[in-house]
Amino acid sequence: MKAKMTVNKTFAIDKVDPRIYGSFVEHMGRCVYTGIYEPGHPTADANGFRGDVKELVKELNVPFIRYPGGNFVSGYNWQDGIGPKDQRPTRLDLAWKTVESNQVGVHEFMNWTKEVGVECNMAVNLGTAGIEEARNLLEYCNHPGGSYWSDLRKQNGNEKPFNIKTWCLGNEMDGPWQMGHKTASEYGRLAQETAKIMRMYDPNIELVVCGSSHKNMPTFGAWEAEVLEYTYDEVDYLSLHSYYGNQANDLPSYLAKSLEMDEFIKSVAAICDYVKAKKRSNKKMMLSFDEWNVWYHSHAADAKNEPWQYAPPILEDVYNFEDALLVGCLLITLLKNCDRVKIACMAQLVNVIAPIMTAKGGDAWRQTIFWPYAHAANHGMGTVLTPIIDCPAYQLKEKAHPHAPEITKQVPYLESLAIHNEDKNEIIVFAVNRSQDTALDFDVEFQGFNPTNLIEYKELSGHDIKQTNTQADGSVAPKDATATLNGNQLNAKLNPLSWNMIRIATQA
Repeated sequence: MKAKMTVNKTFAIDKVDPRIYGSFVEHMGRCVYTGIYEPGHPTADANGFRGDVKELVKELNVPFIRYPGGNFVSGYNWQDGIGPKDQRPTRLDLAWKTVESNQVGVHEFMNWTKEVGVECNMAVNLGTAGIEEARNLLEYCNHPGGSYWSDLRKQNGNEKPFNIKTWCLGNEMDGPWQMGHKTASEYGRLAQETAKIMRMYDPNIELVVCGSSHKNMPTFGAWEAEVLEYTYDEVDYLSLHSYYGNQANDLPSYLAKSLEMDEFIKSVAAICDYVKAKKRSNKKMMLSFDEWNVWYHSHAADAKNEPWQYAPPILEDVYNFEDALLVGCLLITLLKNCDRVKIACMAQLVNVIAPIMTAKGGDAWRQTIFWPYAHAANHGMGTVLTPIIDCPAYQLKEKAHPHAPEITKQVPYLESLAIHNEDKNEIIVFAVNRSQDTALDFDVEFQGFNPTNLIEYKELSGHDIKQTNTQADGSVAPKDATATLNGNQLNAKLNPLSWNMIRIATQA
């Protein structure tokens, strides 16, 4: 099959915000305890953080991490995690029915972020807490000194403020499972007033308000519109959450899930623009897709977990090759919407639906989804170019719900885009071939560029779709491939079921 993509230097979507490659650390399962933090581990530093995990986080080049939740944050008292460790209370976390030791709190996590070079996106509790706790946490973290909370931070070990720029106003407050679940009007008013108070301290912080927990919530759409009625002038981002799975074991449908993500993003952006028009505002609301990933493998195991354990294995999806292909498609979709999606956080970073896995007391390793994430985060910077793609497509028969009429969806075999990195004088092409049995003869025409040579071509292909990486075997990994560059034309053979990253040097 033949596939062609044309990109023009003047036809740009927008510049990539590095935070689109963010991640998520929640106090649940083994993400924190025996994930990033394990005193006594052979690689642990003096503060108890695993050195092998730190190296993998740096290899991923994660720029931004949302913390500490997630459902956890709606029952969390941040003051439990400050002060001498031997005086911190042990609490029951009702969100995940586990025991929280509070040995990792604000100071430990923020010091860890400095070591691995990431920015923190701090979430405040608007479930069981509210305005006062959010205001105090902001002062504790960001005020230089001379006030009660900032001086307490100094007393607890950090003379300089943490200077956290981005803050989430709660988590999934539309969900009945959420501690302190609220209606749209209840949450909208609380978020509005919390935002106003926080901005009284620092008008330059950025704030994320909760959208729907997922697009199948019964209040989706109405929730976004009503919450934004209250908060549009006070916040900078509206959040989106979505997870994807292959429960039906239907690979063609599974690899088309990125089209659902694209429709979801565009629907939420349209709601934002409706509120903008209604308010006669000049401000464009941006989006924070701060929870996304594949999540379905661990459902059966999680149903067997006993409550009130310390750091039990929760949501430990073991990812396979087909999951890596979908993650590649989802990353491309986020980038295609980078004019609205400025923040995105793969949930989560370690052990819990994560690209990095660890064994307690043992090794850390890269899951299959590590690779497209690492390629994108390390190389996908610059200006995303509008992709004009001509390629064959396959058909899917779908229903929006059981009683809806069946519709036919056209799914292109090629998912691709190109990014122009002006600082490095290079073009980066990401591409996925969805075909199970046919290679794509892939031509790219670069209009307005003078390509000079191929820098690198990495390909993830040739594996059984159910193959996984384990502590002993990490063979689902990229390999070198070749392509031909002739003037402003690139030709590559995209193998069946493959993720591809191609880097081309250009003249300044």
